[in-house]
Amino acid sequence: MTYYLTGLLIHGYIMRGSEFTELKAFSAIVEEGSFVRAAARLRVSPPALSQSIRQLEARVGVRLLNRTTRSVSATAAGDALFSRLAVAFGELESAIADVHAARDRPAGLLRINVPRVAAMRFIAPILGDFQRCYPHIALTVIVDDRLADIVEGRFDAGIRLGERLQKDMVAVKLSEDLQMAAVAAPAYLENRAIPRHPQELHQHQCIKFEWPGGGNLYRWEFARGKRALEIAVEGSLTVNDTELMLTAVLDGVGVAYMLEYQVRPWIEQGRLVRFLEAWSPSFPGFYLYHPSSRHVPPALRAFIDFVRARRVVSSE
Repeated sequence: MTYYLTGLLIHGYIMRGSEFTELKAFSAIVEEGSFVRAAARLRVSPPALSQSIRQLEARVGVRLLNRTTRSVSATAAGDALFSRLAVAFGELESAIADVHAARDRPAGLLRINVPRVAAMRFIAPILGDFQRCYPHIALTVIVDDRLADIVEGRFDAGIRLGERLQKDMVAVKLSEDLQMAAVAAPAYLENRAIPRHPQELHQHQCIKFEWPGGGNLYRWEFARGKRALEIAVEGSLTVNDTELMLTAVLDGVGVAYMLEYQVRPWIEQGRLVRFLEAWSPSFPGFYLYHPSSRHVPPALRAFIDFVRARRVVSSE
């Protein structure tokens, strides 16, 4: 019965602030064998310590300490309680020590949500080196073009274009401002007029892009000065993957509208022709973002620093 009561006392009191303080005071007195020494260790006055013990004994309805003018010792109930508290406090101290250790050795679970285009640009090139550098971080990367809510999905961070960032987030810039690029293969343009205005795209086979999850087609966005246009292009091919779109445009299927850096190598090689450049203004690039918090988890901080360092090196 005593051990059953003791177990209830531990589970009932250890979760509450003032009562946790009373249990800590009781353990210190038993360990020191003295109110005076325990008070000095806890940096409180002996009268305050005596008051804590009186409150604890009143709560449990059992005398826990035998006191004389010269000594203090635990009762049978006090001994039973102390033996359980010693284990519980040991676990707490071990947990705190693990947290302190994590500051020097980032560890634990880390969940990242990224669209495919960002995964290939920022995550794929660093995966091997990151895992070798931080073997104690269990990294999960979910490639998702549906732009999920990272808080609702229980992700630690995500990567998005600046114009699509969720509110109240901490954002770290990963790339320069971006541009879209309308392109086509020379073979496709051989017997066709190159568009000089976005409306002329209606005369061409355009490779349409369907947003994942919703079934909505992307309306190609253009702007020049104060003029802005959205074009619902036409064509016989629709995809929901940019790499597939790139393959199709290189094969002469039609006109594609993609991020400029994705098609830059093929433009430089002459395998693609870019047009409507004056209608393609800059817009915010990619950001790594995470919920606002006073204390960023060590694993997330290590990941952010690693991605930023590699971004700087790759841009030099």
